[in-house]
Amino acid sequence: MSSYHQHDVLIIGSGAAGLTLALSLAGKARVAVLSKGSVNEGSTWFAQGGIAAVLDDNDSTEAHVTDTLNAGAGLCHEDAVRFTVESGKAAIDWLINQGVSFTKLQDNSDYHLTKEGGHSHRRIIHSADATGKAVHSTLIDNIQHSENLDVFEHHIAVDLITQPDTGTGKVRCTGAYVYNRNEDRVDVFQARAVILACGGASKVYLYSSNPDSASGDGIAMAWRAGCRIANMEFNQFHPTCLYHPKAGSSLVTEALRGEGAHLKLPNGERFMERFDPRAELAPRDIVARAIDHEMKRLGSDCLYLDISHKPAEFISEHFPTVKARCLEFGIDITKQAIPVVPAAHYTCGGIVVNRHGQTDLDQLYAIGETSFTGLHGANRMASNSLLECIVYAQSAAEHISANLSDVPSPDRNKPWDESRVTNSDEDVVISHNWDELRRFMWDYVGIVRTRKRLERATHRIKLLQKEIQEYYSNYKVGNDLIELRNLAMVAELIIRSAMQRKESRGLHYSLDNPSTSDIARDTILVPTNFAAQEIFVKP
Repeated sequence: MSSYHQHDVLIIGSGAAGLTLALSLAGKARVAVLSKGSVNEGSTWFAQGGIAAVLDDNDSTEAHVTDTLNAGAGLCHEDAVRFTVESGKAAIDWLINQGVSFTKLQDNSDYHLTKEGGHSHRRIIHSADATGKAVHSTLIDNIQHSENLDVFEHHIAVDLITQPDTGTGKVRCTGAYVYNRNEDRVDVFQARAVILACGGASKVYLYSSNPDSASGDGIAMAWRAGCRIANMEFNQFHPTCLYHPKAGSSLVTEALRGEGAHLKLPNGERFMERFDPRAELAPRDIVARAIDHEMKRLGSDCLYLDISHKPAEFISEHFPTVKARCLEFGIDITKQAIPVVPAAHYTCGGIVVNRHGQTDLDQLYAIGETSFTGLHGANRMASNSLLECIVYAQSAAEHISANLSDVPSPDRNKPWDESRVTNSDEDVVISHNWDELRRFMWDYVGIVRTRKRLERATHRIKLLQKEIQEYYSNYKVGNDLIELRNLAMVAELIIRSAMQRKESRGLHYSLDNPSTSDIARDTILVPTNFAAQEIFVKP
C-alpha cells in the first residue's frame, strides 16, 4: 500500500546542493530530503580537490572570472560566472560556520590554498584531499539537528507530478512519485516547491569516476515534464582515474598535478608540453584528450601520473586519501607512478535555470550538477562545481523563502497505479541493456567523436529505448529499471546535442569538424511538451 507525504519543500537529492538548500530553509518550512541510497552516498562525498574562491589578497574576482571564461571556451555566461565568483567568499564563510574543517598552513595562521588546471592563482581551499567528504559529513551532521527536516534514505524519484494551478492557469510541479526501496513500493510525495538536486549523468559511460547513483535522474525527469535541456554534449572526462581491475571509480585528484605531479608515458617520458605550453596544468579537456591520444597511439591500456619526486612527507600530508587508496592495490605513490586513465566525470549541461535555480516549470527548481546555469560553458574549470552547489542552493533558498507563502498547497494526487503490471522474471534484460548502453556511449560518444560514430549511437539508442519502454510498461519498477530508463533518456539528449554541434569546442571534439566556430552558441533542446513560463529562463 502506497504512502502519501506532504511537505512545504521537496528536495530530491542529498549532496552538497540539496543539503545546503535544506539547511538554508531549516526553520522556515517543512522540508523533505530524498536520498537514493544512504545520505552519505553520491558524488559530493568523493570530491577530492577542493572549492575555488578568491580568498587571497594576491588574487582577484576578475582573475577568477577570466580563468573561468577562458576554460569555458567562449560558452560561459558571464553574468552567471560573475554571480558565482562574487558569491564565493560568502559561500566559504558559510561552510566554515557550518563547521567544515579546511586545511590550514603549518603555522595555523591561515588556510592552505592549492592551484589546479586552468587557474592563474592559488585559490582552491580544501580539506587535505578529501574536501567533498569533509563538506558532506558536516552538512549531514547539521541536518540531523535541524527542525522540520525529514530525510528519506533509499528513495528514488520515478517521475514528477504536475497539476494545473486554478488561480493562474499555469501548470506547476507539485511533487513526485518515489520508489521506496525499503518497502518495494511507489509512494507519493507532494510539496509547494520541488527541487532537483540529483547530480549528473556520468554513469552513462562505461568508465566513470562517479558513484553508480549518477544516472541523470533529474535531467531525465525534467525533460519528460517539459523543461529545456542545454549543452549535454559537454561531458567532462577527468584525465586521471586509477587504472586497476579492482579499483572501480577511484578518482586521482587534480591537486596532484597542481602540486607538481608529472604525466608520463610507459617509458617514463613526459608528453604534455607537446600538447599545451601549460603542460600538466592545462584545462582538463586538453589533458584528457592528450592522454586518450597517447594511449591510442601506443596501444597502451593506461599512462602514468608521478609525484614520487616530491618528499614523502609532503605527499603523505597533502594526499593521504590517494596514498591510502593506491596502497590497497600495492602502489606506493611516494616511490611509484600511478597508472591512470581518463573517465567520465562531470556533466556540464543540464536543466536550464535562472539565477534562482528556477526551471521552465512553475515551482520546479534545479541546482548543482543536474542544472545548467551557464557557469561552466564548454568545459568546467576545476573546483568550480562545489562552489556552484553552495551559491545556487543559497540563492534558490532565498527565492523559495520569499515566495512560498504565496503558493497554495497542491491537491492530493492519486496513488501510483500498478494494476496492469507484473513482477519481472527477466531482470537479465536490464543488466544487458545497461551494459550495452554504457559501452556504445563510450565507444561512439566519448572523448573524440565523429559523425559516423554519432549516427551509430543514434540508431542504437532508438532500439534500446523502445525495448526499455516496453519493459517499463509491463513490469513493476525497481531501482535498476528506473536508472536504466533515465540513463537511456540522457544518452539520447547527449547524442542529439553532439549531432547538432558542427564544430569542436571545449569538451566536444569532432574529427569531422576540428575547428572552432567564430560564433559561440549553446545547444538548447526543447521538448514537445515545453512548459514555458513567464519567469523567463534565459538560455
